[in-house]
Amino acid sequence: MSLLTSWLASPLPDAAVEIAPDRVAAAAIAAHGTRGRLQACAVEALAAGAVAPALASHNIVDRAAVTESVRAVLARVGSRPARVALVIPDLAGKVSVVRFGRVPQRRDDLDQLVRWQVRKSIPFPVEEACVTYTPGRRGPDGHEFIVVAARRDVVQEYEGVCAAAGVHAGLVELATFSVLNLVLATDGAAPGPRAGDWLIVHMRPEYTSIAILRDGELIFFRNRPEDDEETLADVVHQTAMYYQDRLAGQGFARVLLGGRERTTGFADEARKDLEARLGIPVEAIDPTTAVALTDRIGESPDLPDVLAPLAGVLLRVQREAVGA
Repeated sequence: MSLLTSWLASPLPDAAVEIAPDRVAAAAIAAHGTRGRLQACAVEALAAGAVAPALASHNIVDRAAVTESVRAVLARVGSRPARVALVIPDLAGKVSVVRFGRVPQRRDDLDQLVRWQVRKSIPFPVEEACVTYTPGRRGPDGHEFIVVAARRDVVQEYEGVCAAAGVHAGLVELATFSVLNLVLATDGAAPGPRAGDWLIVHMRPEYTSIAILRDGELIFFRNRPEDDEETLADVVHQTAMYYQDRLAGQGFARVLLGGRERTTGFADEARKDLEARLGIPVEAIDPTTAVALTDRIGESPDLPDVLAPLAGVLLRVQREAVGA
């Protein structure tokens, strides 16, 4: 799993690809002032079982079918891309928020400290893991880091599919992290400032991820597989209790909901339940607030879910490259 810095000294990706359990999607987005402009977007459905996302087992079950789908969506987004940003399911990685009272000055020492911390939370040897991290909030009691760990061979499965389709995936990102980057990229267009606590709920048929941002920085992340016995209402309630008791929560300034529901009407029921429990209107995660559509690309009911992670990862890369 590559760090973003690998992109800063090399050409930016030509497109983004998401490999999900039921589909492969790709998009090309050009810089357009403070926003992006969607140049092309394509989706190919996958047969059930072709991709089986999991933390501790193989993910790409039908490599030929997934490779062909990647090749097909890239052909449809226009000029043949050579480099892509790759988005994979949340279930393929383990996210942790860790805090250290003292941070080593040497990068190698910090790497070792992070790996030692996360080894207790992953169901495989840390020697077999790709571990990446980024600084989080700094407070009087220490410095937080956002850590993602995934099995190296699982990441290589996703990268290998792209390589077989003729493109290089230099940046690999979890789907909900890409959506969080999209949310942060909409500051200028969406209502409300970045300051305060935001609750983001990202749904997929296979899982639901819940994140809390404080002043634009991640302080909480939880992923719930859809075969879990807990309902979304239960998870939100537990998250709200943890937020108040352990994170000194004073109430959410914004609540955002997006993604794809597993059954018809589930998203609307989830929105109503969130509003009733939290006492605040729930906003839809809308990528078109950060990405303008060209005349030949019309909006469709599934466009927000398809575009959100693809736009998020590309906007992140573009933003970081400009700031480098």
